Amino acid sequence: MNFLNIQNLSYFFQDGDSQRYILDDISATFEKGTFYTILGESGSGKTTLLSLLAALDKPQAGEILIEGKDISSIGFESFRRNKTGIIFQSYNLICYMTAVENVLVAMSITQNELPPNHKEVAYNLLDYIGISKEKADRTVNKLSGGEQQRVAIARALATNVDLILADEPTGNLNEEMEAEIVEIFKKLAHQHNKCVIVVTHSVVIAAQSDVCFRLNKGKIEHVQFASPEAAQTQQPFGAVPPQSPEYAPQFAARV
Repeated sequence: MNFLNIQNLSYFFQDGDSQRYILDDISATFEKGTFYTILGESGSGKTTLLSLLAALDKPQAGEILIEGKDISSIGFESFRRNKTGIIFQSYNLICYMTAVENVLVAMSITQNELPPNHKEVAYNLLDYIGISKEKADRTVNKLSGGEQQRVAIARALATNVDLILADEPTGNLNEEMEAEIVEIFKKLAHQHNKCVIVVTHSVVIAAQSDVCFRLNKGKIEHVQFASPEAAQTQQPFGAVPPQSPEYAPQFAARV
């Protein structure tokens, strides 16, 4: 059984008497242990697709199945709490809370089984992502952009989910921070068996993923790159200036 399937998915806007398709009868499969990217120009439907995968919106047609079950039958709110972690370009952290408090909030709303010592696990997750205890106790508005994005990744992991979705997660970061965040996504997929799906306009990031899809005129297609190095010479799409079961012992053991 595939981990995540989209089947004959369509999403459109009503434009007068006609329908403007953003996604037009698309299908794709995603597996755990794999780092995916979804590439496309601005307005191609990348964020729309991610919103559908995250149960933040509903398709007009088609199905999204996780482990064979339609997410609508799970319930959208339940799916967001218990099945997926979402990472946003603008971080979407609670600015008056500390880094560790942001992670603890996510842990408090899930129904997934977690280790009993939530605070210890939260610190361990942040440490694993590269946030020291001293920084974990700072309010997030006193952290750099790269550090805030790390906190957002830890928050997404904190509910013990297998599906990690990220919308332009490096769009506000410099090249060095971008490279570090991409390495974290690779590690989450390859070492911790997560299904990581990242929407990006960056060909360089897409070339480092295991599987890349491109959205174009409402359709989805598979993209292959000769090498990540070759992608360095290509221009990004629509680029704009910067503006598990093993979960408990795996992270709780990191003291």
